[in-house]
Parts: sequence; C-alpha cells; structure tokens
Amino acid sequence: MLRILHANQLSPAERTQLLNRQSMADYAATERVEAIVERVMREGVSAVRALTKEFDGVDLEELLVDPSEIAAAENKLAPELKAAFQQAAENIEDFHRMQRNLLKDSETTIDGARLGFRYTPVDGAGVYVPGGKASYPSSVLMGVIPARIAGVRDIMIITPPAKDGGVDPAVLYCAKLAGATHVLRAGGAQGVAAAACGVIGPRVNVIVGPGNRYVTAAKSLLAARGLVRIDMPAGPSEVIVIADDTANAEFVAADLLSQAEHGDDSPAIVLTTSVEFARAVDAAIVRGVKERTKRQALKQASIENHSFALVFERLDDAFDFANDFAAEHLEICTANPEQDLRKVKSAGSVFLGHYAPVALGDYYSGTNHVLPTGGAALAYSGLGVELFLKRITWQFPTRASLERALRPILLMSEHEGFDQEHGHSVAVRFKN
Repeated sequence: MLRILHANQLSPAERTQLLNRQSMADYAATERVEAIVERVMREGVSAVRALTKEFDGVDLEELLVDPSEIAAAENKLAPELKAAFQQAAENIEDFHRMQRNLLKDSETTIDGARLGFRYTPVDGAGVYVPGGKASYPSSVLMGVIPARIAGVRDIMIITPPAKDGGVDPAVLYCAKLAGATHVLRAGGAQGVAAAACGVIGPRVNVIVGPGNRYVTAAKSLLAARGLVRIDMPAGPSEVIVIADDTANAEFVAADLLSQAEHGDDSPAIVLTTSVEFARAVDAAIVRGVKERTKRQALKQASIENHSFALVFERLDDAFDFANDFAAEHLEICTANPEQDLRKVKSAGSVFLGHYAPVALGDYYSGTNHVLPTGGAALAYSGLGVELFLKRITWQFPTRASLERALRPILLMSEHEGFDQEHGHSVAVRFKN
C-alpha cells in the first residue's frame, strides 16, 4: 500500500517530483469567486442570502447568529466535552500569551534621533470555520484566541449553516469560550466577501482559517486587492515523520493514517534509514486501514496516491529532504529529537519524540493548528498573535540630527529626481 523508495536511486527529476504537491492555485475557482465577490460588493446582504440559498440550500433571514442562540449552545453539550474544550482553550491561551508578551514596543537612538516601533491590533478579524457536512470547533479556538490576545475589538466567526439553518452547538460554545463577538452564518466565498466588505456586522481587516478551494480563492483575491490580510494559502493537510531505529512502527503508521484521514489528497510520508522499518510501517498501515474502517476509502487513496516511505543512507539527508519539502507537520521520532530540531529550517510545526502525535497539536497542546501547507512553510509561519497586530514605526529627530541628514538627503533626492520638494522639505528648516 505504501510506496517504498530509495533516495540514492532517485534522479534529480524524480526527487523534484516527490517535493512537488498539487498547486494551491485554482484558476477555475478564482474566476468563479471573483464574480461572487463582485456581486456581494454590489448587492450586499441580498447577494449573501441568495448565494447561501444557492450553494447551501438554506434560506436565511438573519445571517448573524443571535446571542441567545450562542448562550443556549452550552446546554446542548456534554459536560466532559465542554471540559475538554476548556482545557484546550487554556493551553492555547497560555502559549499565545507568551507570544504576545515577547512582542514588545521598543526604541533606540540612531544618529541623534529617537526611532522606535509599537504594536497595535487590527480593529476586526474574521475566523473561517468549515461547516455544513463537518464541524471544526477546534478551529474556533485556534483562530479566535490569538486574535483576542492581540487585542482585536471585533472577532467574527464565518461559517456555513447546516441544512436546518443552524450552527453546530460546539462551534457556538467555543466561539463564546474563546471570545468571538459575532458569528456569521454564511460560508464560502460569499461569507468571506461579506466579512471583508463589512456587509453584515463589522468589517474585518484580517481573515484566517482553513477552507475549501473557493474559500482559499476568495481570501487570496481579497488580499490581492488590499482589502484584508490573510494567514496563508491553504492546501491539503500533510505530515512527514523522520524516524530512526528507536521509532515505533505502529506509532508512525498511526500518525500517517491520522493525516490520511483528512482527505484523499493528503501526503503522509516517512523518512528513514531502514527499509525494514519502512516495511513494518507499511504492514501497520495495511492493518490499520482494515481494522479502522471509518473514512477507509479516503485513507487508502491518500496512502496509495500521495504518500511514500523514502529510505536514506544517512539521517542528515532525510532532514535535507524534509527542509526542501517544508511540510505542514514534521514529526522527529529519533533518539535525540531536541538535537535534531536544530537541523530543521522549514516546517509548519514540529513534534518531538515518540509521544508527540500531530493530533496533540491539532487539538490540545496549545500550539496553533492553522499552518502552512504545500511548501508554503518555506516562506510562511503558522498562525500566531503577530498576524493580528500592526507594527507602527515612529521617529522623533532633533534639529541637530536633521541638520546632519540634510546633505545626504539632498544628494539622494536629487539623484532620484525628487530634490525640488523632498530635498526642499528638509532644507527649508535651515534657512535663515
């Protein structure tokens, strides 16, 4: 079921092919989404209602969830489930509070002038939470808590309605628990556009969270127009496990299948120095697919079509491959995982040791599960508090420091053709 390949037998072209994933750019979706965004901007609420009826089969009069419905959601959940969400929320809060505490306003003196920067939150943030057929209340916690810690005033959940027009009580409970201020019962491109344009409720300046290709296209289009800031492009979930002879094949197989469970296009990869270990992982995967039949077809397609084991002669070469791949999730199942962490240059989130499954970070530990996919970790970081903050620089020069800058500014502005006004704006301050 799991392809087993040998790194020393790959041609450069074959290695490149393994690194390449399905493009996150969907031009057909982008064209369709552009029309949806234009319609929402032109027609407002009526367009969002009509599109929600067309795409979700739900005719809604009120698109914002009433606060009483949010309050009532708590009574629909089992106490044990609520306690699980509460503890996860506390962990996420603690981890992201640490991030905020490290983002301190600062200043220095350069050439006689005081220069500095300060952080200020955006006014509004949108957190997209997939809905409809599935429900992801954990994504509520991951998106809302960092925004609240950053100091965002208005935090809106954007989520598709169920067929009965409602929203999963767990999503509503987590929205209240995390500190969301609004829940928009409209998903897809129309929900994203409505939030970005302030059509329903307060306008948001940042939109984060996973979604399908239409959501991704809408976020990217609105960001390209300068209307919102987004977290990152989103593609299929993925994992790489780097394993040495201390790793447990059953553990690794379980972690690969946990990614395959996301969808039939999710890469699940093990990098090792032992072909025997790769075969043991494959055997454990075969058993797992047969024994745990939920989403069986998805898992099997993911393993057979998008996953592989790659055997290296040296573990360091495995880390080189992992850095080039830049996986969303990277597990280091080795004898010295903390030491090996120093070899990592590109990854969304790293899981160290034999007791660090990706599911721990997906739900509970406190790190964020909104992470770069498809190689985006070469340039992007996972979602954090800083995405909801603007860094504003400032300067407070003295007359003497500006006078020292006069001649250099005159020379540079003249070279660029802006001396008449740029240069004059400095020189005029020193005319007798």
